[in-house]
Amino acid sequence: MAKKEVPLDSLRSFLPPGTYDEVSAFLHQYNVHLTIARERKTVLGDYRHKTDMQNHRISVNGNLNPYAFLITTLHEIAHLVVFEKYQHRVQAHGKEWQQIFSHLLARFLQRKLFPPDIEAELHRILGSPAASSCAEDGLIRILRKYDKQTNGRKLVEELEDKALFKLEDGRVFQRGAKQRKRYMCVEVKTGRAYLFSPVYEVSPV
Repeated sequence: MAKKEVPLDSLRSFLPPGTYDEVSAFLHQYNVHLTIARERKTVLGDYRHKTDMQNHRISVNGNLNPYAFLITTLHEIAHLVVFEKYQHRVQAHGKEWQQIFSHLLARFLQRKLFPPDIEAELHRILGSPAASSCAEDGLIRILRKYDKQTNGRKLVEELEDKALFKLEDGRVFQRGAKQRKRYMCVEVKTGRAYLFSPVYEVSPV
């Protein structure tokens, strides 16, 4: 996956107004190597702890809208702070990480930088943030409204029953019924069934 390190000042163009100074202060404090990645379907961001040979490294998908970019960056900074405090002695998304991530989100929420709908949803999940920075389905739906373009893609839940959709790897599926929280979808070529999150982005066929 292609990534590129960005001059720190150019980070302004990826973040919501009024957030650059505080985010860059964190990156300076911990001497973070920040890279911007192309769209990754399975992750929005990534953290790699420092070693004897390398600094802390954070990568964030460059296609995210500013609010999703900020939340994802804070998610990865929380991993960094956890490593600084606990090394490998705690779970990656355990209570320590949840507390730190919640604290970081709260700092920005106090400044009223988010639109009201995002702010309300963040307050709702603040007590126990999901392992993925945007894994809460409600938050994904709200953040998606601020994407400048979707390139014709839809969420699985937005498709009609039995509609066909395609993944980036070219595989074609037919959407089936919802099974509790996920949709049962069948790969057309193989007949195999897979469960898809309702907020997974796909391309209608």
